[in-house]
Amino acid sequence: MSVTEAWTLQFGGSEPAREGLREALCTLGNGYLATRGALPERDAGGPYYPGTYAAGCYNRMRDSTAGGTVENESLVNLPNWLPLTFRADHGPWLGQAGVELLDQRHELDLLRGVLTRRLRVRDGDGRVTAVTQWRFVHQRHEHVCGLQVAFTPESWSGTLTVRSEVDATTSNRGVARYQGLAGQHLELLDAGPAGTDTVLCVVQTNQSHIRVAEAARTRVLRRGRAVDAGRRVYREPGRIGHELEIDVSAGEQVTVEKLVTVHTSRDNAISDPADEAVQRSRWLAGFDELLDEHVLAWRHLWRRFRISMQGEESRVLPTVRLHLFHLLQTVSENSVDADVGIPARGLHGEAYRGHVLWDELFVFPILNLRMPLLSRALLRYRYRRLPWARAAARAAGHSGAMYPWQSGSDGREESQRLHLNPLSGRWVKDSTRLQRHVGLAVAYNVWQYYQVAGDLEFLNHYGAEMILEIARFFAGLADYDDDRDRYVIRGVMGPDEFHTGYPHSDEEGIDNNAYTNVLTAWVMLRALDVLDLLSADRRAALVETLGITPGEPQRWADISRRMYVPIRPDGIIDQFDGYADLAELDWNAYRDRFGDIRRLDRILESQGDSPNRYKASKQADVLMLFYLLSADELRMLIDRLGYSLPRDAISKNIEYYLSRTAHGSTLSAVVHAWVLARNHRAQALRYFVEALDTDVADIQGGTTAEGIHLAAMAGSVDILQRCFAGVETRDDTLVLNPYWPPHLGALELDIRYRAHPLTLRITGDAVQVEAGPSRQPPIQLSCRGETVLLAPGEVVEFPVPQRGRAADGE
Repeated sequence: MSVTEAWTLQFGGSEPAREGLREALCTLGNGYLATRGALPERDAGGPYYPGTYAAGCYNRMRDSTAGGTVENESLVNLPNWLPLTFRADHGPWLGQAGVELLDQRHELDLLRGVLTRRLRVRDGDGRVTAVTQWRFVHQRHEHVCGLQVAFTPESWSGTLTVRSEVDATTSNRGVARYQGLAGQHLELLDAGPAGTDTVLCVVQTNQSHIRVAEAARTRVLRRGRAVDAGRRVYREPGRIGHELEIDVSAGEQVTVEKLVTVHTSRDNAISDPADEAVQRSRWLAGFDELLDEHVLAWRHLWRRFRISMQGEESRVLPTVRLHLFHLLQTVSENSVDADVGIPARGLHGEAYRGHVLWDELFVFPILNLRMPLLSRALLRYRYRRLPWARAAARAAGHSGAMYPWQSGSDGREESQRLHLNPLSGRWVKDSTRLQRHVGLAVAYNVWQYYQVAGDLEFLNHYGAEMILEIARFFAGLADYDDDRDRYVIRGVMGPDEFHTGYPHSDEEGIDNNAYTNVLTAWVMLRALDVLDLLSADRRAALVETLGITPGEPQRWADISRRMYVPIRPDGIIDQFDGYADLAELDWNAYRDRFGDIRRLDRILESQGDSPNRYKASKQADVLMLFYLLSADELRMLIDRLGYSLPRDAISKNIEYYLSRTAHGSTLSAVVHAWVLARNHRAQALRYFVEALDTDVADIQGGTTAEGIHLAAMAGSVDILQRCFAGVETRDDTLVLNPYWPPHLGALELDIRYRAHPLTLRITGDAVQVEAGPSRQPPIQLSCRGETVLLAPGEVVEFPVPQRGRAADGE
């Protein structure tokens, strides 16, 4: 595998052990659906795993295991539209024994959104055939997928037989540790011809009753024109297709194009998915014309998401573009009218069962500044699930809204209560639902979207209600502690995830997670801000509708001043109450014994031990505060709470927790690159490179095959944007605080702030901001203490002095 050019990802030869990785990285999608880069001639089995997933298409199933019942809702693997194979005369089919692969190369064109595969094969009778395949999942026409295959018989003449199918025997088997659980989500309703050159396959999920229809049109072309060929309907149980017989001569090229339309009963503006799929397939132009429209749509996307680097472009920029590419395949303009969230593993595989977690926290900074309409739509996914969040809060004895750690179709908690440790083979209690901080992330995302877009309409109708209800929940979760004369929060989990409780205690959760408590104080202030921002009539209506009592805002203000945070006299912020009393882990001994200890929790459990006993974190927890909040904002919060942090507190906390973190999450490298950038630039760049390599190099040893890590991909771009370029949005101001490494040359970003198109150019010694044409009023722009008004068409430049930079002084 190599990224050979700025816009191309290439895989040469055939490596079965890395096929799952290649399939995931070569996934094509458009925000509505995505298809893994599987081989068209291969069914699921061994290293091969075809997968097509439609955003929001979930199904729920139950299993009995470990003496209990496990219920899981999963993003469903839909019928495979790819199957297309061939044989020379009456020889073996490609993909079967008897066909030798002479050479092969895959090329993913990021600029055009096209996957190309070139191969040459030889059968047992010595017939050599050259094959080129082109594939797209249409970025403009979201229901359309295309596969075009050019065949050139090199050493033979005769009959080329091509089999093109839709396979409805698919199931969810893409994650090894889930394979003992039910995965057959589809029931076949219909499969048959739908015209001369088209077949139709209709299935339904067996619990959510979502109907899915795929119509596949297959045609033969010579020199770009459709020609007749011998054709017969091909049927097998759960499969429907055509077999085409084509007379060919040595050296003559013949092309087969397969265009597929996919519709589900979740779609807007349709009567029936089967009827819609068939009708749309009849309207379709040819592959080449559709390809032109698809490429144009990608060109428009890349204009909005333009990032340019001069310097180490060959190392950094291609991977950054790959990460943006997969982000825009998971969510795009096609997501705007759909009720979908941001799945943690994209639409690229089945890890986390396609659920929506807090990963959107790392994605929204990229979308807010380029496609705010999409951010708005994705935040409405959370708004529509307020009823479930309110019900969960009531069930827990609180008011407001308690968002689930893992969300799917309807907003109930989808986190497992048991999970399988593949090292020990044991089913272990899963307490991750106690990560209540997911609600704080939702509130943070709402507020950051408002800061960028200035969208008061959204705040009035949706955002304010979410922030207020989240604040009410955390105000209720916080208990007043007489001994401390402060508010405390007990029985939760922080972002760390290793610590699910206290040693020698059967109770779940830890007390006073610093990250949760500080952000609780933050959200109380945002709730008060929201009430001030709303118009008087909307504020009165919302307060009345939600039943907010006069005493509640007063309690929010009180919590924002008296929330307890476990801070030691030397400025170290304890991750939670009792953290300082835990044992130190012998990190070197575990590395010597086990090598890769990212999943230290699994290692310890397999040894009859638990990370609850140790000062050992899976990923950043306390350090997440420095990732989300600027030094100024964090100090304001800490000062308001009546605490005092030494000037070197941030650098001391970074050093303290860095040495106690296993980096078991792909997000860990993102956060550590961020927090180290201010005064440990070399280390920061090392973690930045690790964040870039997360999926390209599959640093977790096989997890990328189960789906890309979307938050890590977006986070790596955000390191360039918010960390090294220093882009912040707060207090109705676009703030620039760059820490751009000079040896990386120049960085250019195109963003949108308050409807202004802006181009930022950052070098080691200057920041230039150019405002494009706009009818909007001037914006406020600040850089290192200098604030100006920037009007449409103006250019402003700020010098960036090269001097020592304190870790937390700026």
